[in-house]
Amino acid sequence: MELSLFVVFWYGLLHAFGPDHLTAIADFSIGKNKSKTLRITALFAIGHGLSLFLFAKVLQSMDISENVLAYGDIISAAVIIIMGMYLLYMVATSRIQLRKHIHDDKEHIHIWFGKSHEHNDDNMAKTSSLTLGLLMGAGGVRGMLITLGIVQGGMVDFTMVTAFTLGVMLVFGAFGMVMLYVNQNFLGNLTNVRRTFATAGVISLIVGTNILIG
Repeated sequence: MELSLFVVFWYGLLHAFGPDHLTAIADFSIGKNKSKTLRITALFAIGHGLSLFLFAKVLQSMDISENVLAYGDIISAAVIIIMGMYLLYMVATSRIQLRKHIHDDKEHIHIWFGKSHEHNDDNMAKTSSLTLGLLMGAGGVRGMLITLGIVQGGMVDFTMVTAFTLGVMLVFGAFGMVMLYVNQNFLGNLTNVRRTFATAGVISLIVGTNILIG
């Protein structure tokens, strides 16, 4: 059992390095502080693991063709493309804002979408990251079932999904720290912020399109 958990944990690590996952993390982590970035990456990983668990349970009891399973990749690609289009729209319409202020002798930078600063934006980001993780989980079902078929006869239980989720969360958290470094060192003015979001939007379109045509 311990070996099975390690294999699934390792699969989670490798799975998390997919360009669609890292692109999604980047899109949601730009402009966030450390605690918000960690919460967003953790929620994305939890949503991803939960979605894979539910889909895998359904597929264990149903005979579904490869053509139907391929729609999971289409869903993931569509989500990434929509995110890219949304970011580019926000940049083009000047709806990405930045404000600096001093608090406890430290300079703080707030980055938000929209014409006015709404404090519920952070809650929306966390909810969106969890939802995104759930949606994109559909794209990894085939790989998880193959891995589970090797280590445990294709049977899915919550312990193994937890091991997978921890592997995903480790990579997402590490990448979130990379994004935090970018936030702290390169997003000091509105021009750089908008350029960063525009770059993330273009990369999202490229990654999503590549998944569709691949």
